[in-house]
Amino acid sequence: MIKRERNNVELSTYPEQTAMLRKRPRIRKEGIILLCMALPFISIAFAFHYVPLFGWIYAFFDYRPGISLTRTEFVGLEHFRQMLTDHNMVRVLTNTMALSLLALLCAPLPLLLAVMISEVKNERFKKLFQTTSTLPHYISWIIVYSLAFSMFSSEGAINTILLRLGLEDVQVNVLGNPNHVWLTQTLILLWKTIGWNAIIYLAAIVSIDSEMYDAARVDGAGRFRTIISITIPSIMPTFIVLQLLAVSNLLSAGFEQFLVFNNVMVADRIEVLDLYVYRQGLLLNDYPYSTAVGMFKSVISITLLFLVNGLSKKIRGESIV
Repeated sequence: MIKRERNNVELSTYPEQTAMLRKRPRIRKEGIILLCMALPFISIAFAFHYVPLFGWIYAFFDYRPGISLTRTEFVGLEHFRQMLTDHNMVRVLTNTMALSLLALLCAPLPLLLAVMISEVKNERFKKLFQTTSTLPHYISWIIVYSLAFSMFSSEGAINTILLRLGLEDVQVNVLGNPNHVWLTQTLILLWKTIGWNAIIYLAAIVSIDSEMYDAARVDGAGRFRTIISITIPSIMPTFIVLQLLAVSNLLSAGFEQFLVFNNVMVADRIEVLDLYVYRQGLLLNDYPYSTAVGMFKSVISITLLFLVNGLSKKIRGESIV
């Protein structure tokens, strides 16, 4: 009895601690509920991103469809040596790096678009402009190819208009020109993704303290000056983080886009690493070699991620992992 009274006295002496102790079971229960809500999504991510990693074992066997893996010859690193001597790998890596670097050069454009949208004062025009620029993101690559073909093929709308106006003498097949295919695909990718990528910067702009703009206007700063001195520096950390993540994905130039835009005339210049893995594995049935190439891509991507993470921590004092 005396011990219970002593405990009651101690708890009444510290009301804040008493309130925290009473809330602990409630917080723990809410955490369990949130964990149960997240478990299905964690399971899906684990099933589609981590379970397939067990398939990497095929890269070390001379596997052929229809033959059990236990009856397949173990070849060790033979497929990796084959990858190093494959003359197609140089061409594929060149295409992948070129297209990825061109996409990186276009990275500031979504930031500028977000700044332009945020500076529009007419709310109706702002919503219309943002919706119009974001809409291409929801269009499948097959529809994008159909639109591009109807516009830029040798018998498309652009060539027809230019011929009738007398601005050109011969038809130009933009989608079949190997000399400009990298630039063409970069512009198409930019058109499709610029509005969607700008949403992240718009969210960062909205989170900027409005008192900073008020103080700048009191000091006599105009609209352009506030953009240079407040808006862009405030969203620059977001831009840097996104670019560091983009650098780690240099070997992931894309798959769907180059699959649908692939044709005989530009096949050698548009085949990227993902498309090469698809062709080797599913079209040519060389599963072990395509698995080895996929492993090479994953290892390089993880290495680049940790390199840029260490570089960010050394230069900015902050890391992304």
